[in-house]
Amino acid sequence: MQILLANPRGFCAGVDRAISIVENALAIYGAPIYVRHEVVHNRYVVDSLRQRGAIFIEQISEVPDGAILIFSAHGVSQAVRNEAKSRDLTVFDATCPLVTKVHMEVARASRRGEESILIGHAGHPEVEGTMGQYSNPEGGDVPG
Repeated sequence: MQILLANPRGFCAGVDRAISIVENALAIYGAPIYVRHEVVHNRYVVDSLRQRGAIFIEQISEVPDGAILIFSAHGVSQAVRNEAKSRDLTVFDATCPLVTKVHMEVARASRRGEESILIGHAGHPEVEGTMGQYSNPEGGDVPG
């Protein structure tokens, strides 16, 4: 059996969408545009966007009042959304639609009082965003 791999394989549709959102925001509104977390795990793309005026931040408190904020393809927790809303920031959500689907499932399970188990890397933006949809007070990290 012969297996052929296309090289380079490129980004998934969700990442392509997130990159386009940042590029379009820069083109329309100009620099600076604040992006919560690096929009994709690719140094070349991140550096290119940074050179064009994207500022990658980890905390909403790093964003000045009246600025434009983009959520990365990894998604964010409800707490982050609420903080951005309370600050009246202009927000563009570049969360991957597939990540959004997972967020909706976790939120639905939480509302029903069901437990959710997520296997992933602690501290990774996508894991934090997903677990941030879960509002059950008994939920949380599993020690390990």
